[in-house]
Amino acid sequence: MTRRSLGHRAPLLWVLVPLMAGLVAGRQEWLSIPALVLASAAFLAALLTLALAGRCPRTALWAPGLVLSLFLSGAALYELRRARLPDWDALPPRELRATLEIDRTFPPRPGAKSLTGLGRILATDAHLTELVGQRVYFSLVRHPDEAPPLRTSQLALTGVLTTLPRLPAGDSFDGYLADQGVNFKLTRARLTGPGRAAGAYARFCDAALRRFNALLEHGVEGYPAQVGVLRAMLLGQQQELSPEQTTGFRQSGTMHLFSVSGLHIAVIAAAIQGLLLVTRLPATARIVCGGVLLWLYVDITGGTPSAVRAFLMVMFIHAAGVLRRPGNPVAALVGSAVCVLLIQPLHLFSVSFQLSYGIVAALLLLGLPLSECWSEKTALFTALPAITWRWWNHFSDWCWRGLTTLAAIGAATSLVGLISGVVIFKLLTPVALVANLVLIPLGSLVIIAGFLSLLGGLAGVDGGASLFNHSSVLLLQVAEWAVHRFGELPGAFQPAEFTLEALGYPAFAGLLAVIGFGYANGWEGKRGGFWPPFVFTALVLGAGVRWLSATALPSP
Repeated sequence: MTRRSLGHRAPLLWVLVPLMAGLVAGRQEWLSIPALVLASAAFLAALLTLALAGRCPRTALWAPGLVLSLFLSGAALYELRRARLPDWDALPPRELRATLEIDRTFPPRPGAKSLTGLGRILATDAHLTELVGQRVYFSLVRHPDEAPPLRTSQLALTGVLTTLPRLPAGDSFDGYLADQGVNFKLTRARLTGPGRAAGAYARFCDAALRRFNALLEHGVEGYPAQVGVLRAMLLGQQQELSPEQTTGFRQSGTMHLFSVSGLHIAVIAAAIQGLLLVTRLPATARIVCGGVLLWLYVDITGGTPSAVRAFLMVMFIHAAGVLRRPGNPVAALVGSAVCVLLIQPLHLFSVSFQLSYGIVAALLLLGLPLSECWSEKTALFTALPAITWRWWNHFSDWCWRGLTTLAAIGAATSLVGLISGVVIFKLLTPVALVANLVLIPLGSLVIIAGFLSLLGGLAGVDGGASLFNHSSVLLLQVAEWAVHRFGELPGAFQPAEFTLEALGYPAFAGLLAVIGFGYANGWEGKRGGFWPPFVFTALVLGAGVRWLSATALPSP
């Protein structure tokens, strides 16, 4: 039987794959060529591609030129966006006076006397003008009672400037900064003069975020632990989680539920579209209004890269409906990835990007076909014609199909989670498959209840906000109880690491390649059916991972 989830085409893979390869080559310095030369070579290769395509339109002679031009473009794009200043690598730390525009601030730790974040140098002393435009990590000494600066505000600072290495360790904070396009740290900074206040839009987002915080606490002030989890899920404020909660969620493999990412944006996008259906707006107007509202939510909650990526994918799917094109989630996934890398190419090397697209790719390419296969092979009441079914037959069939779908999707995404958990958290969490089957539906209900609470509060219906907040607290109490029970199961989690540190990311990429190959061949039985990704994961974990002692558990 032909499955609906198979056969989707994504022509932009011709762009995505060589572009990513070029970015990796640029980062690893495989091509020690100036960015301008790389860009020129890419342009010439693109002209060659067009010439070959025009002369021989029915052959694939254009393909090598296209791949080469995009590969060189990726390498050039990395160099241009990283914008390193090699002469500074040999210079010692020095004092710097500069005007900084704030891009984002990090949540302060309790009792911290400094504010940290990312910014961009707008002006500095005349002999250091090459630093203008550079992104920096800053640590600003301030009074704990002072309000943190908002995005787009400008500060006059003096601090100690230190250069980051070109390729810091990937699991270090310096590695995170490098993947954000940061080349310098400005530490022990202090204000030296008046700056410029944030713009009206940034102030609006800040006021809305404070309002959202208050609404999610309305009526449930006596449950601070659950309110913290609710804020983490709806507003991305993971600092609200206690160390015990963070440890429990990590060990159960469900930490992804507590940052604003694909699941959250998808659920809220569906809720917004459901509410807009009541207005009976035309489809185009409904999608435009829904997109604006969804973007406001993404930006108010901090505009994290994972949320922006999910927003782009949702809008690609909506755009297919508006343009009357067949719905194709695989093409939407690839299209959003291309857009993200063209705008922020360095995000390719962030754990967030890799997990977001890796998990969604596993869901679409393996999870959905597997769920259709299981539903066909385990269908209920096959001996009865569907026209003779009673209500309980239909209900039982609906429940069973939903359960098999959840199980298949959970199995597919858990393969990514098993490998990435060892790479990122140094934890192997076999219990994640079962835990996610329970907690993803619970988490989705919490997100819907939290969204309705915000909607009711903004509409002035305080009773509605309180009602939905109590519903969220009840669901979260069940979820926390389940997390503790899952964590107590024998073998639920085990500290582990790859025997070779460099093996983790190739194993992750290899798993996605195996999944992509299986999907491209329709998961044919003669090619192993659905078994190759599971066998590959078992071999990687069995041969490439070593177990650690309990004392090696990662700290929250």
